[in-house]
Amino acid sequence: MASPDDLASLPAEVRNVIAINASDDVPFRARTAYIHRTWARTFTSLPELYIQPHSLPEIEKAITLARQCRRRLVTVGSGHSPSDLTCTSSWMLNLDHFSRVLRIDRDSGLCTVEAGIRLHRLSTELDATGLALPSLGSIDEQSIAGAIATGTHGSSLSHGLISESIVALKVTLADGKTYACSADESPELFRAALLSVGALGVITEVTLRAVPAFSLAWSQAIDADARLFEGWHDVLWKQAEFVRVWWFPYMRRAVVWKADKVPREDIESGRVKHVQPPTSFQDSKLGYVIYQNLLALARWFPRLTPWIEWFVFGINYGFRNGESTRVSGCQESHKAFLLNCLYSQFVNEWAIPLHKGPEALQRLGAWLNRLQPGDPGYVDHRIPFSAEGLWVHSPVEVRVSDTTVNSSAKKGNRPYLDITPDDGPALYLNATMYRPYYRDPTHEATERYYRAFEWLMRDLGGRPHWAKTFTVTPSEFATWYGDDWRQFCKVRDEADPQGMFVGPWHRRYLLGEEPAGAEDKLQRLALEEVGFVHEKAKGGGFVVFGKQNTVVPA
Repeated sequence: MASPDDLASLPAEVRNVIAINASDDVPFRARTAYIHRTWARTFTSLPELYIQPHSLPEIEKAITLARQCRRRLVTVGSGHSPSDLTCTSSWMLNLDHFSRVLRIDRDSGLCTVEAGIRLHRLSTELDATGLALPSLGSIDEQSIAGAIATGTHGSSLSHGLISESIVALKVTLADGKTYACSADESPELFRAALLSVGALGVITEVTLRAVPAFSLAWSQAIDADARLFEGWHDVLWKQAEFVRVWWFPYMRRAVVWKADKVPREDIESGRVKHVQPPTSFQDSKLGYVIYQNLLALARWFPRLTPWIEWFVFGINYGFRNGESTRVSGCQESHKAFLLNCLYSQFVNEWAIPLHKGPEALQRLGAWLNRLQPGDPGYVDHRIPFSAEGLWVHSPVEVRVSDTTVNSSAKKGNRPYLDITPDDGPALYLNATMYRPYYRDPTHEATERYYRAFEWLMRDLGGRPHWAKTFTVTPSEFATWYGDDWRQFCKVRDEADPQGMFVGPWHRRYLLGEEPAGAEDKLQRLALEEVGFVHEKAKGGGFVVFGKQNTVVPA
């Protein structure tokens, strides 16, 4: 519980409001002098208050106090997004201590949890009762609320977003009250909350449908990307339930990972045994250090980048193509899905229609390699930016999902802001630029690469992943999403009319910014945080400063 010493640095009017509400039996666990960093340390911010509630009444009290003190409130978990989405100079709410498993029904698979539970702990709790999440992304450090709030996905044509397993939510809104919602109860609130980018309220409780626990028998091999394109439509994505690809543009090769389910009964009976794969080069301590140092060297000598790609990934996956490079394993699903993200990174990821994948990779490869007519693999990329002197990191991660399989607007459980096509499968392309030792690659290189990548994604009908780095205007989003965009904004405005959950990120991408020179014409929301200033941090990244639109009346 916050003591007067903990809050001594706050303005007097804020301390007075908190003191007046201290007479009830609900603690207010808050402290000052907290430094928030994104996982990649791309952004740092200094919230006025850092609040860690242990119960629903504490969450409701924190929101009520924020409203009375005229403060914006940001909910944060692992901070895995490389953007400034979770940054604030106002109040920050963390749910790590609001993370209990409330109910698990083995027969139905229904599981109810407090929203702060991290995915790795949820998987462990489910596994203990013979259940598992039907699909996972490449990491499990996020809270369940954070994972669904930004549209986290795995890689399978049999699954859509992670949120498709959610059957009900409880959300605490800006009025300090908690509301239940599902496809049948308050369906508009439900569809907005399933992917809210933190602009709606605080998700407090999640009910999801798990599946019987399973393992994954998987294998991977590396081959020329031409083979990838040949089997794209009929073979590649249909060869197993889960498939993902890592594409290396300079080598023109690709690693294909595929996996199918093994029932738990087969493992327990001994018919199938778990086989842990050998530690790869880049997962070893030595390989991790060598690769990071090579990336750091390439900051000064960018032309080394293709050689680094050849060397590191040749050691890791093999220098030859085909079956001789295949490795395999069999692991519990919540282990097999995971991927070592290695180092701090900028990530720009978009979803395009699946059938446009070969065109996207061939055009991007022709641009990056500066191919000319007559060169092997040449296509007319039509990207209106020069790639001269540009060297980028690899691989490009390539994954799939299909929201139309288990989730749809007709069922009432498709998020309004789902980035995937509503009439078929999606392909996700993830362009990564590493930050070795938290040092930024050259700004010009990253900016030019991402400008070209986003131009190509737009040309192919793509939409950006909400948790990643992108440059898109609200008017573009409004055009792409149509009625779903308008409905999300309507629900958001009704749930949070004063903008308690709105910051500069939301203004930039959701609500729209004023034209240059027209700052006095924009009607800001009463509790909206405004004016992010990005100052270069020592060693790399940015420190973010914002300010409240209003202050507490004296």
